[in-house]
Amino acid sequence: MWPERFLPVTNQGRQPWPKGGNVKLRSSVQTQNGWSRVRSVQDPEHMPQRLMFVQLKTGYDTDRGPSWIGWVDFSKTWSTAYFRGRTLRRSGKMFDANFHDVQTNEEFWVSGPKRDRTDSHYGPSNPEIEPDAVETYSAFLAGAPLPGRENG
Repeated sequence: MWPERFLPVTNQGRQPWPKGGNVKLRSSVQTQNGWSRVRSVQDPEHMPQRLMFVQLKTGYDTDRGPSWIGWVDFSKTWSTAYFRGRTLRRSGKMFDANFHDVQTNEEFWVSGPKRDRTDSHYGPSNPEIEPDAVETYSAFLAGAPLPGRENG
């Protein structure tokens, strides 16, 4: 199974927010599997949310790290992503990643999902589909546009 730091975020008890971060909660969605998606945002009215492919790169051979299809919140400038209680900052100076965790410095690849399911660059990809994203992802695979990307 996944290391403890990748277990589902719940809104019970303490949250793994960045040190010193005064994060305002926007919403929490409880699902049938006990998952809870907590949206951490500074300004909830201006936070784009997108269905994304997210893969951990640090500590794994080329494209062999755990991956997910799930909802990611972005800052207004798209330079910061919030996923599973992590704050990921965009960085163009990494070899095979485009975001890094501000707390742990772990590297991630974050991109839109692909209909042909070839989301990772080189290795096999079997992403875990988050329960609250299953319906939207299934519709996307069947040909529907992604929410927020209806016009391209």
